[in-house]
Amino acid sequence: MLPFLLLQAAIPAVPTDWSTLAPLPYVTAPQITAPLTRFVADEIAAGRCSPSKPADGHYVIQVDVATLVAADGTIRRTIPRAIDCPTVEQYSAGLVVSFARANLQPRPGAADQWYRTTIVFDWR
Repeated sequence: MLPFLLLQAAIPAVPTDWSTLAPLPYVTAPQITAPLTRFVADEIAAGRCSPSKPADGHYVIQVDVATLVAADGTIRRTIPRAIDCPTVEQYSAGLVVSFARANLQPRPGAADQWYRTTIVFDWR
């Protein structure tokens, strides 16, 4: 238990003002494809999320994710901003981890640092 507590203590706190975080330094910006968006659309259709229904039927769901990147470029933690849809929040955090794998700009000599990124799901 003590090693776990020591590991947790070493993680820098996420800033309360996410606008101060630098954007996640992707080498290649991720693309949100139709199959990725389908999960979010299905969650809404199933009633597990209830964003206001747009009059024109065009949904745009945005999830901000704070991401802690270790000095070696690995993702240590992701924290999605609450949008009142836990499954989509966690799904988005997982996508960030997947998108970042072997896709972050090198940061030689850098310390662990928090970044921000936004996942946008857009469909009719």
